[in-house]
Order: sequence, then C-alpha cells, then structure tokens
Amino acid sequence: DQKSYLTSHEDLNLSDLETSTAPEATRVSSGKVIEFLMQKSKKIICGSADLAGSNNLKNSCCKAISAKDFSGNFIHYGVRENAMSAIMNGLALSGFRPVGGTFFVFSDYMRPSIRLSALMGLPVIYVMTHDSIGVGEDGPTHQPIEHLASLRAMPNIDIFRPADFTETKECYELALKHTNRPAMIVLSRQALPQIRKPSKENLSAKGAYIISESSDKNNIDVTIFASGSEVSIAVQVQDILTKQGKSVRVCSAPSTDLLYKQPQEYLNALYGNAAQLVAIEAASSFGWQKIIGRNGLFFGLDEFGASAPSQDLYEHFGLSAEKIAKEIMDSI
Repeated sequence: DQKSYLTSHEDLNLSDLETSTAPEATRVSSGKVIEFLMQKSKKIICGSADLAGSNNLKNSCCKAISAKDFSGNFIHYGVRENAMSAIMNGLALSGFRPVGGTFFVFSDYMRPSIRLSALMGLPVIYVMTHDSIGVGEDGPTHQPIEHLASLRAMPNIDIFRPADFTETKECYELALKHTNRPAMIVLSRQALPQIRKPSKENLSAKGAYIISESSDKNNIDVTIFASGSEVSIAVQVQDILTKQGKSVRVCSAPSTDLLYKQPQEYLNALYGNAAQLVAIEAASSFGWQKIIGRNGLFFGLDEFGASAPSQDLYEHFGLSAEKIAKEIMDSI
C-alpha cells in the first residue's frame, strides 16, 4: 500500500477550499489549507518542533506516529528544530511530502538541514509562523529581523510571505507544484484583513503583482511594494495619500525569489511611471534595494525589536500608515 500511494499522482487542487472572509492570522489560514490537503493525501506527513498549536499544524486529520504505531501522519518532533528538518529531508527522499513548522526566528537552529533541502532539491514545506515584531510581548528574542533577507539569499528555495488567506492558498499551490526545491511559508501571528478575492489565475506565481491600483494608472506618483502583514498597511498608506491628491499603486510581493526570475520588463510594468518607489516590510532592508533602487524609500527594521503589544511596536518603529504617509509626502 505504501509503495502504491507514494508513486501515485495526486491532484491536490485547492480550488474547492472555502475562502475566509473575516480577518485572521495567516498561520490560521495555513492551518485550514493543511487540513484540507491532509484530507486528500496520504503522502503528507505533518509535524512541529513542539509548537503544533501555535503553528496551526495539528488538526482533525492528524494521527500521531509513535514507536509502536507507524501508521499515522503526524510527528511530535520535540524541541529539535534541526533534527526535524533532517527527518523531513529523509521523508522527502522516501516519497512523502513533509510539512513541518516552528517559529520563524527559530529557523536559525535548523539552517544546516534547510540548506541541505535546497542543495538536494527536496520538496519539503517549512511552515514558519510568528513572522515579525507582530509577535509582540514575546519580545526581541522571538521577533525575526534578519531572517527573511538571510533565507532569501539561499539558492533553490522559495520563500513566501502571504498577506491574507487567498495569497496563503496560492503560496501552497506553488509550493506543491515546485517538486524540485523546498518552500518556506512565513506566516503572521496577528490577524490580518482579507484584501484579495480568489481568482482563476495564481497572482502570486510571478512573485509580485498589483493588488491595489492607483486612481490614475497612467500618471503614478508612488508605487509601494510590501509583503505579508505590511500589505494591509500599504493599502492604508495608499488611502491617505490618495486623499492628499497623490496617485498611488500598491504591489504585493509574496515571493521576491519568484519576482527576481521575471524579466525586467515585468518589474518595469509594476513600477509604472512612478516618481517614488517604496517598500514596506517589518524586517531588514537588506535586499530591497534590488527592487526599489538606491533612491527608494524603505520602511522596516534594521535593529532588533522590543517587547510590547503588536500595534504599539508598529507605531514605535515608524510602521504606522500615518507615519509612512507623512514621510512619503515629505520626500516628494
């Protein structure tokens, strides 16, 4: 039985998955996707480094694997991030589709095995939750800053940071489609608004796309790029600047890895004729100049976070829509 289903083709189509309409954390959206996939596939082996509840990786379809019973589909890895990743590599080599997770900041502990996933071209799916200063009161030890830039620098791995349920579903579709490399899906702790409606075309496939068009697309003052939880902030900035007479386009960038693979003409089309390029991401600025250029404005963190409620931290580090809009207006 094992040999038959490991070699069989499975249609893991997510089009039937009901879309969330209320605000929710993308880690919650991810949990819904994973449960849907586990209902369809025996190949998926799920697990977490002692954070299954926080990662939303354990669901009604999960049956724990134990020393006495290997018939399950869920592994309690314990606080062993690098061992978890190494075991996932072995599962991928055996024909399974392993999905495993922890907090994003703890990706540091599993980097050697993540690198081997990429080096060996294994279709491992890493689920990394609590993706930014949005972790809040857990403080700077649990708030990833340099991790996005660091892992984006690794060859042959797709790093996804979706903004809402629809993007989360699209990122999973792409992760399942790309069978010659691992994927890492980076997810929020805090609830986010649902910006996108589902579409037949996977808009995340090119790495970035126009998620909210300007009032005059032939005469754009500002084009803003953002990922994850900061896309909703970018849309708020767009609203403020539009009321001040500016034409603003917002581009969601769930995967800079896939964006870099597009021809320059595609990136130019996203820019439009904007006089000012902007990027918003609650993380290190490293790498964003490749998209927004030397004269682009970046709003993020090139320092460690702090311990406070999520909204207070965004305000403290200048990542509120009002502060960003004011700086953009001052620059133009």
